[in-house]
Amino acid sequence: MNFRKQLIDMDACAGAVEWVDTQTIEQAWTACERGDWMLWLGSRIAIDCKLLVLAACACAEPALAFVPVHENRPRRAIEVARAWCAGTATLSDVRAVAAFAAASASAAASDAAFAASAAAAASDAAFAASAAAASAYAAYASAYAAADAAYAASASASATYASYASAYAESLRTSAATIRAMIPLAAIVEAFDRRFA
Repeated sequence: MNFRKQLIDMDACAGAVEWVDTQTIEQAWTACERGDWMLWLGSRIAIDCKLLVLAACACAEPALAFVPVHENRPRRAIEVARAWCAGTATLSDVRAVAAFAAASASAAASDAAFAASAAAAASDAAFAASAAAASAYAAYASAYAAADAAYAASASASATYASYASAYAESLRTSAATIRAMIPLAAIVEAFDRRFA
């Protein structure tokens, strides 16, 4: 079975399936410029959940630059998700700060909302992955951390649709590089082989 067929079996989005075409998982992981797709894949193949959470946090963190100085809930959500990975926070802690970060996202406007949403998604990913919740939910939460961070990072450059789209794509490329630095190809291949053994 080829990688494209396996993506279809995992209900990957049409854009990812089309982009993969005839690539192997190794080629796709090395070349992918979509951090959201990479986090989604990592969760769907059950990569080590702490690696996934830490990568989601790293993708969400740049968006904090767009959160108002007085708003600490998104930053705290990322800190607690990381603390859970280190064994110094509980799932109850993670759940509580995820709810607060989500509340700050709904109260914020435009780019600040995307930034807060990115932080909430990162802590949601921590809760979903660490609680062994449905892997699909962990995947979506993780992917949203990258995508929302990308929206936040590109929002201030959105004078035109073209500049917005360019900044958004660049932010997702940055997320992809961050994820590759934190989740090695060997870990992806091992989890993938286990998933389809």
